[in-house]
Parts: sequence; structure tokens; C-alpha cells
Amino acid sequence: MLSVLALSFYFLGAAVSPRQVSDRVTSRGTIKAIGVNVYSDSGCTIKMSSIDWGTLEPGANKNVTCYIRNEGNSALTLSLSTATWSPSNASQFITLTWDYGGKSVGSSEVLKVTFKLAVSAAISGITDFSFDIIITGFG
Repeated sequence: MLSVLALSFYFLGAAVSPRQVSDRVTSRGTIKAIGVNVYSDSGCTIKMSSIDWGTLEPGANKNVTCYIRNEGNSALTLSLSTATWSPSNASQFITLTWDYGGKSVGSSEVLKVTFKLAVSAAISGITDFSFDIIITGFG
């Protein structure tokens, strides 16, 4: 069974130049899920449809915790990838990781996961950016 969850986040704002104190980067997006869903609460009552990363400066990291529930009827192992970066070179300066350790997620099981967005201290020339987060379930 292959399950895919795609989170599309659009970031508006600016990656701050060294002469500015800060700028606001916000995000919004939609989630497309097959077999797994992402929630903002541990009770899985509020589907996650956006992330507000807040204010980010060069060299900054920001964590967001979410809960992934296996909506299928068999265990899944998850993987994380990103796609459709805009501008295309943003992925050279902005990275997304998570703390998922490879544990199998049983049917109806909920897994707490923290996404970490990291902005390189060397970022320049990027003011707006967007990318898709893809969570794939294999089982």
C-alpha cells in the first residue's frame, strides 16, 4: 500500500538581508492526503491546512509540531521529501527536516512529528518562496 500526503505551503514575505532587523514570513496551503492525514492537535480533530513560520532571519530555525494519523488499515513507514521549490534555488538556502525515526505506524495510530525549517545564514536574493512537503507512506 502506498499512501502520499502532500502539503503545499506558500511563503510570503522576505528572507531578511543583514541590514534589516527582521521581516515576517507567513505561509498558507492545502493538504492532499491518501491514507494518512496531518493534524495540529494530538486528538486529531483539527486537520492541519497551514503553517505560520513566523519571523525568520538568515541563520534561523523554526520548529512546528504536528500529528500524523495512519487512516488506512495496515501499518505504514513514512518518508519526507520536498518538491516544486519557487524560486528553484530556494532549496539551496532553506531546508526542511523532521524528527521521524522510521518507526512503523499502525492502522489508526497517531505519530507526533516535529518539522524543522532552517534558513541558511548565506541566503540572499530570495524574497518570496514556496515548496511542497510530501509525506509518503509505504506498507
